[in-house]
Amino acid sequence: MFYTYIIQSLKDKSFYIGSTSDLKKRLKQHNSGQANYSSNKTPFKLVWYGASINKSKAQEFEKYLKSSSGFAFRNKRLV
Repeated sequence: MFYTYIIQSLKDKSFYIGSTSDLKKRLKQHNSGQANYSSNKTPFKLVWYGASINKSKAQEFEKYLKSSSGFAFRNKRLV
């Protein structure tokens, strides 16, 4: 199973969107500062995730959520 996820920084309320095959491990990496992009924004809370049966679908949805139309969808429907 692969996941697309949205986490929110409790420090500055910003969002991060990603995809992974191990959601618990990835969230721990973000919160321990092991993820480069988000290391200065810890701690994080998981605000949404969706499961996909393959990696490409999870990455496709991640890319969509980062697009302008996906940004609107995310804010209206997911968070």
